[in-house]
Amino acid sequence: MDAPSAIVWSRPLPEGAQPSTVTVSRDAAERWFVSILVEEKINPLPPVTRNVGVDAGIAALATLSTGEKIVNLRNERRDRRKLAKAQRALARKEKGSSSRAKARLKVARVYARIADRRRDHLHKVTTRLVRENQVIAVEDLTVRHLVKNRRLARAVSDAGWRELRSMLECKARWYGRTLVAVDRWLPSSKLCSVCGALREKMPLNVRAGECSCGAVHDRDVNAARNVRAAGPAES
Repeated sequence: MDAPSAIVWSRPLPEGAQPSTVTVSRDAAERWFVSILVEEKINPLPPVTRNVGVDAGIAALATLSTGEKIVNLRNERRDRRKLAKAQRALARKEKGSSSRAKARLKVARVYARIADRRRDHLHKVTTRLVRENQVIAVEDLTVRHLVKNRRLARAVSDAGWRELRSMLECKARWYGRTLVAVDRWLPSSKLCSVCGALREKMPLNVRAGECSCGAVHDRDVNAARNVRAAGPAES
C-alpha cells in the first residue's frame, strides 16, 4: 500500500467556511491538486492617493511611472538547456514504451517548474502594485497578436503579460482598486511626458533620447509616465 502523500496548503481555509465544491485533479507532471470552493468576503484595502502607470516589457517585466523597473526572471530562458535536453531524450524514446512515459514526465516537470516560478513572481508583483496604488494604468496590449510574431512570441509568453493583466484585473476588483486599460494606439514611447512633443520615429533599438525641450528620457519610463497620464482620461 502506498504511503499517503504530504499535503501542502496554499493558504488556510477561512474560519467557519463551508466548502460547496471539492475538485481533485492531476496535471501533466503528475502532481495532485485539491481545489476547495468556499464563499468568502474580501474586504477592500484602505484608499491610497498614489496612482501608477505600467509599461510591460521584455528586458524588464514592467517599468513603472515612478522610474522603477521590475525584473523579468526569464524563467523559460533559465531552464532552456534543461528543457531542450529533456525534449531530446523524449524524442529518442520508442512510442508506447515505459521509458517514453518517464521521459515525457521529465519534460512535464520542467515545464511545471517554469510555470510555477513565473506564477509566483507575477502574484508578488501584482499584489504589491494593487496594495500600493489606487489607480493602475496599463496599455491595452493584444497579446494574442504579439505571440504571432516569431521574434517576440517566446519572450512575450515567458514574461507572462496575459497572466499579469489577468491578475491585476482580479485583484483590483477584489480590493477596491481601479485598473485602467489605455488605448493600445497611444504613442507612449514617442510622446515626451514633460512637454507633450511627439517624435516622428522611435525605433525599438533606441532605449533613451532627448526631447527638444531638453528632457532626457529612458524609453520605458517615459512610456509608463504617458500611460499613467492617460489613465484618468480612460477611466
